Amino acid sequence: MTSQHVKGAVSTAKGTAEVALGKAAGDRKLEAKGKAHRVQGKVQGKLGDVQDAVRKVGPG
Repeated sequence: MTSQHVKGAVSTAKGTAEVALGKAAGDRKLEAKGKAHRVQGKVQGKLGDVQDAVRKVGPG
């Protein structure tokens, strides 16, 4: 697990909370920001997957 996995999980959790708060408060801007954070978190997680794969392959 890389730091990108951790950052991705944090961003995803933050985004999920923002979406829920935005929906509850009727704040579309907060809801949209939360959706963006969730996407950012997923991308960071995938980046971590790529980093893990590169480490497994090792130098040529």
